[in-house]
Amino acid sequence: MPLEQLPPTNFKSPFASLTGNHVAVRVPDLEQAKRWYIEKLDFRLVIEWSFGDLKLAYVAPPTDNTFYLELIGGGSPIPERPYSDLVNSLELAGYHHLCFMVESVDETLEELRKRGVKIVQEAFDLQEISRRLAFFADPWGNLLELAEIVS
Repeated sequence: MPLEQLPPTNFKSPFASLTGNHVAVRVPDLEQAKRWYIEKLDFRLVIEWSFGDLKLAYVAPPTDNTFYLELIGGGSPIPERPYSDLVNSLELAGYHHLCFMVESVDETLEELRKRGVKIVQEAFDLQEISRRLAFFADPWGNLLELAEIVS
């Protein structure tokens, strides 16, 4: 079944109100992380707060008011293994990446390069899901995906 032909929605489900809201990323330095996401991806700072000795912030993509990235800083996080390439990254279980839809993967990659962002996987087409994809990483090795709908 093509990705554009999704199964019918199930409004009778007891979980029918369940929608995506945010994903959290643990970072060693909240101020540095906020600057990176704001300067490199033009995210907007939504709100900041404390939780114990941690400092947290929601940042949102330039035009999306329905999804946030929650940055969690402070304390002494244990660093993850940085990914050197996409295939290597698929060896680990658990959270893998966060995907953002864009109008043009190639144009977005060009702008990311201008801003000094590390590209982990150059653009490629995955016909099974009608997408052009690419991957990049933040300074702490968290993978982010770009996806463009292609025919």
